Amino acid sequence: MDSTSLEPSLYTVKAVFILDNDGNRLLSKYYDPELYPSMKEQKNFEKNVFNKTHKADNEIAFLEGMTIVYKSSIDLFFYVVGSAQENELMLMSVLNCLFESLSQILRKNVERRCLLDNMEGVFLIVDEIIDGGVILESDPQQVLQKVNYKLMSEPAYGFVLFDYITGNLEGQTDRSQLL
Repeated sequence: MDSTSLEPSLYTVKAVFILDNDGNRLLSKYYDPELYPSMKEQKNFEKNVFNKTHKADNEIAFLEGMTIVYKSSIDLFFYVVGSAQENELMLMSVLNCLFESLSQILRKNVERRCLLDNMEGVFLIVDEIIDGGVILESDPQQVLQKVNYKLMSEPAYGFVLFDYITGNLEGQTDRSQLL
C-alpha cells in the first residue's frame, strides 16, 4: 500500500453536489481537477452515484474508489464525496452542516423550487463550508453568521386577509415602502 495515500491531508472533500429526484444536477463543485476533469465524466459519475443511492436507506456509499455520504429531502439529494481513506464522520459533518444551513435559509422548506429560487445563498453556503476541498466550517450557525444571507420576509397572509375581512386597513403597509 502506498504510504503517501495514508498521510493526513487538509483536502478532504473531493466534490459536493445536489441532484433532484430525477438525478438531474442542480449544483456541483468538484475540488480535485484530476478526479473527473470533463463535464461528461462528472455527469456520468453523478448518474452512477444517483442510481446506487436514490432507493437505498444508507447514508454512506462506496463507489469508484470514493467515499460518498448523502442525504435526501423531499425531492433533493445532497452528496459529499471524499477519497476511499477519508473519515466518513468528517464528510458527514460537512453534509449535515450544508443541510442544516440550507434548511435555515430556506425556512425548513428544503425542496427543489425553493433551492433554485435561492441559488446565490446556496453557493455562498457551500463556499463558506468548503474552500478548494478544505473544510472551513462545520457549524451551521457560524456559516449563516458569516454568509449573512437574508431572505425577504413574506407577508403574513392570514393577518392580511383578517384585516381585509374586518375592515381594519390601517395595519397594512405599502409593499413598495418595504423594498
